Amino acid sequence: MSLRVVFLGSDGIALPMLEWLVSQATVPVELVAVYTQPDRPVGRGQKVQANAIKAWAQGRGIPVLQPERLTDATRAELAAFAPDLGLVMAYGHILRDEFIATPRLGMVNFHASLLPALRGASPIQTSVAIGETRTGVSLMRIVRELDAGPVADCAEVSIHPRDTALEVEAALAAGCVPLLQRNLAALAAGTADFVDQDRADASFCRKLSKEDAVIDFSKPAAACAARINGLFPWPATSADIAGTPVKFGLADSLGTAAPASAVPGQVLGSDDEGLLVAAGQGTVLRLLRLQRPGGKMLPAREFLRGHAIPEGTVIPSTPEPPLVGPVPFPRPKVK
Repeated sequence: MSLRVVFLGSDGIALPMLEWLVSQATVPVELVAVYTQPDRPVGRGQKVQANAIKAWAQGRGIPVLQPERLTDATRAELAAFAPDLGLVMAYGHILRDEFIATPRLGMVNFHASLLPALRGASPIQTSVAIGETRTGVSLMRIVRELDAGPVADCAEVSIHPRDTALEVEAALAAGCVPLLQRNLAALAAGTADFVDQDRADASFCRKLSKEDAVIDFSKPAAACAARINGLFPWPATSADIAGTPVKFGLADSLGTAAPASAVPGQVLGSDDEGLLVAAGQGTVLRLLRLQRPGGKMLPAREFLRGHAIPEGTVIPSTPEPPLVGPVPFPRPKVK
């Protein structure tokens, strides 16, 4: 008999794993249903459209359910599919105990960090933004406590100095495939070995907001570059330059030192790749991609040809809200 699987997720990061599951799985699998978030307004025009998971499932004739809330009726609908196993990744709903227990073998989650590090809502962006050199996906059993379930296996990926959250997300998406491949037979048999996380090593990230789109040039250049890269494409760091808000899309740090007289945020000139800016501890930040309001994100050389930024210009710094903490962040208040 085929393993009856239900998938719960709302982000395209899961698509390589789902494609492998329905076309190359090493045990017989039937994907009986997909749960995903309701259609939302997207982009500048705020046009309501389906997410990538829904579009993928509909293209393969797989039933799609989009509950706004997980109620008793929703659990009954899930039970009607008679699922053996639930796979979850970036769903966006907190799952109640009775919902988690509905599949015969329970539910497991693919969390985009090396647990217990970076439990919470933005592990991909945060791992890059705080300057980590590696991250990964953890296969964990779901419990009610935030990302605290025991872990069966992990897939590691490297973070390179010029990786943005987009490149790291793509690497993690690809990493989910061998992770599921290694563990699917054991999950199907109910023999996967889950090991408790070390609570003493836990750290937490939070949901990002537009208030995070700031940069403090008094920090060393490597820290500034990591934040710029980690928060691209959203919320994307920006600063006011001579009265114009400019977004930063990619950055790195140079090995050379800034002049002793330079202040953080001061433009030092440019080189073949980017705009050079003084940062903390005498370091030099190179801004590699820039964008003006209403324009495209451009390589810095192309941007500067049309919008020169004079040497000596000081780009103002803004204090950065912390992205990581030792305990879960409070949920933002609904306005």
